[in-house]
Amino acid sequence: MRSLLLTLGIAMLLSGCSTSKGQVPAPVAEKIPHVMTLHGVTRTDDYYWLRDDERKDPNVLAHLEAENRYTAAYFKPLKPLQDGLFKELTERLVADESSVPYQWHQHSYYSRYKEGGEYPLISRKGADGVEQVMLDVNERAQGHEFYGLGGASVSPDETMLAFGEDVLSRRVYHIYFKDLASGDMITDVLENTEGRVVWANDNKHVFYIAKDLQTLLGYQVYRHELGTKQSSDVLVYEEQDDSFYISLGKTLDESQIVLFQESTTTSEVSVLDASEPLGLFKPVLAREEGHEYSVSKLGDTYYILTNWQATNFRLMKVAIKDAADKSKWQEVVAHNPNARIEDELVLKDYLIIQTRENGLTRIKVMPFNGQKPFELSFDEPAYVMGLDVNSQQDSNKLRIFYSSLTTPEAVYEYSLVNPDRRDLLKQDQVLGGFDASQYRAERVFVTARDGVKVPVSLVYRKDKFKKDGTNPLYQYGYGSYGYTVEPDFSSSVISLLDRGFVYAIAHVRGSEMLGRPWYDDGKLLNKQNTFNDFIDVTTALTAQGYGDKNKVVASGGSAGGLLMGAIANQAPDKYFAIAAHVPFVDVVTTMLDESIPLTTNEYDEWGNPNEKTYFDYMLSYSPYDNVTEQEYPHMLVTTGLHDSQVQYFEPAKWVAKLRDVKNQWYKSDDKVLLLNVDMEAGHGGKSGRYRQYQDTAQEYAFFLSLLGMAK
Repeated sequence: MRSLLLTLGIAMLLSGCSTSKGQVPAPVAEKIPHVMTLHGVTRTDDYYWLRDDERKDPNVLAHLEAENRYTAAYFKPLKPLQDGLFKELTERLVADESSVPYQWHQHSYYSRYKEGGEYPLISRKGADGVEQVMLDVNERAQGHEFYGLGGASVSPDETMLAFGEDVLSRRVYHIYFKDLASGDMITDVLENTEGRVVWANDNKHVFYIAKDLQTLLGYQVYRHELGTKQSSDVLVYEEQDDSFYISLGKTLDESQIVLFQESTTTSEVSVLDASEPLGLFKPVLAREEGHEYSVSKLGDTYYILTNWQATNFRLMKVAIKDAADKSKWQEVVAHNPNARIEDELVLKDYLIIQTRENGLTRIKVMPFNGQKPFELSFDEPAYVMGLDVNSQQDSNKLRIFYSSLTTPEAVYEYSLVNPDRRDLLKQDQVLGGFDASQYRAERVFVTARDGVKVPVSLVYRKDKFKKDGTNPLYQYGYGSYGYTVEPDFSSSVISLLDRGFVYAIAHVRGSEMLGRPWYDDGKLLNKQNTFNDFIDVTTALTAQGYGDKNKVVASGGSAGGLLMGAIANQAPDKYFAIAAHVPFVDVVTTMLDESIPLTTNEYDEWGNPNEKTYFDYMLSYSPYDNVTEQEYPHMLVTTGLHDSQVQYFEPAKWVAKLRDVKNQWYKSDDKVLLLNVDMEAGHGGKSGRYRQYQDTAQEYAFFLSLLGMAK
């Protein structure tokens, strides 16, 4: 049908400070022109043939394996460095790490690891204090190269456990059920699901979401009765708009099952009486284009977090019977143009509001009993805190988590009756002699080219940093979907800091670090702001002495991989090396193909290229379409064959095109270009507590060796 051309050219393989040639040839993919014309623009994709939805084409697989051999040959001399980094990274982990237990009904629930275990034990204790291991995930994962645990959910009477499993890394789960009294699995199995169930209060009906196996969208809600076959399950809801995601939950008082229907810019919430599982889901408020809202329940009242006439959201309340009439909504927390309301928790006697202002999270407690409101605060320059597991509505205690670039994650419990009392329930341990006082974090603002100030979180080791422009700089970014990369603690980053790196998170537009407008300014026809911000942060940090302009490395994944592709095209001279993980780089072609998972419900993020305005704009920055005749940084590109979010063929085509340009125009270019395809994994990379650090060790070895810092 077609042949695979692998040239026997000379591969330039760098190892530490030396160069070795010819060990394994760099794969050169055959060019088979695929012509696409739209809006009067003709594009020729020479590597379109690398797409194989079945992942069985021998020519495609041969090419991917050739890329892996080439990458393996490059890393072979670096194996001592990579192995040493892996050992260093994993030895910081506490072998028997466990979560903070939380009380639910008659048991205290938690997860823990046993020494050497890749996966947790899902456990609980009753009043007698005796541990019951409900699920040993290590046993379930045995024999699988990849294992992903979906949601684990206990029935209201605490007699049954439902859990999801994905052994292919496509985020398509089978759901299994276990009798917690006998320890036996029952025969019910639910296939092709989102991975979790919500229990009705009768303990015999569950609700779950089924996936479309082509688009991988969850679009149907089914009701299943224990003891019956899946073929008998009842379809209770089907989403007709493929730009919407759906998910299921339950109100904190467990009286209602909640169906969330959300696109990028619009949402709807529907509810069902959890004690009447044969009933129908009914909308709290019918969807309205551009209206986003969520609902919390307290007695006969809904508290509604809404962007109705409030860009950064406000909190309203209304009697449940009047919820569909916005004229009866009463304002509880007003809109603040400078602070985004991110979350709320409604307890019996307290309302807790989580906001983000000037990039920092705040939590405010508003008692219903006349007690004076108060705020939980921390004084580090950059940190993250949020609501932890608070499983009981009738509680006068509040759990939060807290972390910073220099502070391992901690879980605190506050007495809401006495706000001065705060108990530290647990703080993550970091083995290997970590001393937080040796490190310093900063929050700086960089002025971008259009005058907007971009927040940047920085951390470095004090005795390794002189602010004289000599430190290597590692810059990370994402900048899409309103997702904010938090300045939290990462034990793996210590390996960089201890070697003299300055680690920087560029909180570029496209996130919500500075509220909802910050997101709006980095999507659709404003997407270029994301790339400009990242580049301008690099320029400013090196100019201000935080990093050596010749030793800047950058990393990002998924939509952050798009960011990496864009900066590689637009400012290649500013980056010594780039790691692009599972990168979304073929923007136009992907967004024109509705059969590819997650395309149609991304139109509100990127635009619909069937419309010329969006087509032209997306084409102007799409990394694959803008590969040009220039010298690129050293690049490590990773992907997973079974990636359900960004299909493997996007990075595979991108690398093929980059290598073609390199071979044609820069014969003397010694820049490294590698593609690593995990033939077993998907979007999240390797599974397992320890194995995931293999990917980190590989990236760090790549950067350190190129910088001559292999020792």
